[in-house]
Amino acid sequence: MAEIKVPELAESITEGTIAQWLKQPGDTVEKGEFIVELETDKVNVEVISEEAGVVQELLAEEGDTVEVGQVIATVGEGSGEAAASAPKEEAPKEDLAKEEAKQEAPADQEAAPSEEESTSSDRTIASPAARKLAREKGIDLASITPVDPMGRVRVQDVEAHGSKPAAAPAKQEAPKASAAAAPSSDEESGRIVREKMTRRRQTIAKRLLEVKQSTAMLTTFNEIDMTNVMELRKRKKDKFQQDHDVKLGFMSFFTKAVTAALKKYPYVNAEIDGTDVLLKQFYDVGIAVSTEEGLVVPIVRDTDKKNFAEIEASIGELATKARDKKLSIGDMTGGSFTITNGGVFGSLLSTPILNGTQVGILGMHTIQKRPIAVGDNVEIRPMMYVALSYDHRVIDGSDSVGFLKTVKELIENPEDLLLES
Repeated sequence: MAEIKVPELAESITEGTIAQWLKQPGDTVEKGEFIVELETDKVNVEVISEEAGVVQELLAEEGDTVEVGQVIATVGEGSGEAAASAPKEEAPKEDLAKEEAKQEAPADQEAAPSEEESTSSDRTIASPAARKLAREKGIDLASITPVDPMGRVRVQDVEAHGSKPAAAPAKQEAPKASAAAAPSSDEESGRIVREKMTRRRQTIAKRLLEVKQSTAMLTTFNEIDMTNVMELRKRKKDKFQQDHDVKLGFMSFFTKAVTAALKKYPYVNAEIDGTDVLLKQFYDVGIAVSTEEGLVVPIVRDTDKKNFAEIEASIGELATKARDKKLSIGDMTGGSFTITNGGVFGSLLSTPILNGTQVGILGMHTIQKRPIAVGDNVEIRPMMYVALSYDHRVIDGSDSVGFLKTVKELIENPEDLLLES
């Protein structure tokens, strides 16, 4: 008998949530085959079986929180057919009274309801733990009304069904039932739909709140005239893609500009550790990516050593992995600064929140044509508001404004970025 345990996930991750069981009791599993998908704070992890055999029991259900090292399933020897037939051989020994009752009743009368009950229960969508509890209590799954709007029967539904009062005391329990139903009347009527937050969304909410409460965060703003960088990109994008097999976007320009500004203002590339400030001598820039499950920030490593094509290729690869849920823990840890681009969704202006222990984050926004004073004339130019949120415990106003002004100047004069490469 082999135990399936929650593996070591990462240094800072001690627990996860069962996102999906890929195998069910009775299923055959090969050594190294995926058996369950775990959702952690940062990424989804698929756990493999270390032994070949048959899944005997699932010890946690989908949605349960499990800790590193916890046993969540068992795999035994044998085949799927053997596992399926085992209960049939033991059934007569477990309950002789049922066998005697069957002998007293006509065979045709006994077979019909038994077959119908089995078919009905098999059609019911239920978690493994709920099925097990229903079998122990002798409850037909088809008779249970689940709370889940998708119709999935869970353990709490089985327990609630099994604890329903008998007909006699029903009148006494009626007032309690009515009182309990009152707060959820909007839910029952469909006016409110209750939805459990995913583990990742819970973590995002928790971390953002922690940052707001534990940092002296301020935001400074500027605006960038995107005329020159847009014209340069328009002239070079076709040849760039032909030479490097990757599109030339704005993110590589901003990543290189941020890297140059971090070199000039090293405290923006720092971190607080107790009473010390850690000045990082590397440039690993996180690029925020929006996915269906929430925002993730994979890291582009060594941006000071990469050229435009390498940065664009790294961003494209990480974005694809994020949306396909293929990011690893290593893709998400160790960043020194973050760039987030709300402009892709049409945001004109925002105040980004710091990412974890970092002390700076740059917010890009949508490009909008606006009348701008150019010398003594007014011209229509494509403009972008940019925002730098920073931890005032480490960064003073002069550094924050100087950093953002450096980014602005480099984007407005993109040829200067070549000198920084």
